[in-house]
Amino acid sequence: MFRLTLLLSLLLSGIKTYSQPASIHVLVALCDNKYQGIVKVPPKIGNGQDPANNLYWGCGYGVKTFLKKQPDWQLIKQVPHPGGNIYERIILKHRKTNTYLIADAYDGAKMKETITDFLHYAAGQKKVQLSVDTATIRAGGNAGLIVFVGHNGLMDFSLPATPVKSDNQQRDVAIFACASKPYFAESVRKTGAQPLIWTTHLMSPEAYTLVPVINGWLQREKPAVIHERVAQAYHQYQHCGIKGARRLFATGW
Repeated sequence: MFRLTLLLSLLLSGIKTYSQPASIHVLVALCDNKYQGIVKVPPKIGNGQDPANNLYWGCGYGVKTFLKKQPDWQLIKQVPHPGGNIYERIILKHRKTNTYLIADAYDGAKMKETITDFLHYAAGQKKVQLSVDTATIRAGGNAGLIVFVGHNGLMDFSLPATPVKSDNQQRDVAIFACASKPYFAESVRKTGAQPLIWTTHLMSPEAYTLVPVINGWLQREKPAVIHERVAQAYHQYQHCGIKGARRLFATGW
């Protein structure tokens, strides 16, 4: 009787877990000529306080613009100034699955705060629930995939502390920033998250590499398959050579 009760309990808890929509949370540190240690870009696209024209958000290959053009994703809400250091939030829903994607455009002057939020989410902290129409969307530390896009701020500063894993949920992370693997490895390991995609050298963190990650994660593709798709996308847009693109991206430890 006890075993039957335990089995039913486990089955019911499993149903509860998987009935909740999967979610992806993307944190974009807006490109900022003034406040980030980057190679300068034209002023209009390098203003970290102007998301609409920013290289990593409103430009053609920016996260907002590029995702809105993806046929499998539907933009369902735009939120200006949702709070904190975020200038704009967009929420999209996958057309074929009950999956939501939240993308936040962070003030380019607030790099340390952006990376701190990313690591808190990766550790399962700062759990957030967002309401859109009749849906409740799991965000922040509730998300299953957390992505950072932007300049590698850890090249410019060190964080005083790194969040540690706070629950038993498995999370994946992707970090589209220059040399993110060597700079983020120690911090990501402490969060308990699994690195799905990160980088070994200098790169351009534009959204054409984000799309194969989120779509591959939804389809539960193997990390090696996602890695190859990311490399192919980067080579397609950057014309850098497929061998170089494969070396630029890494998966796992």
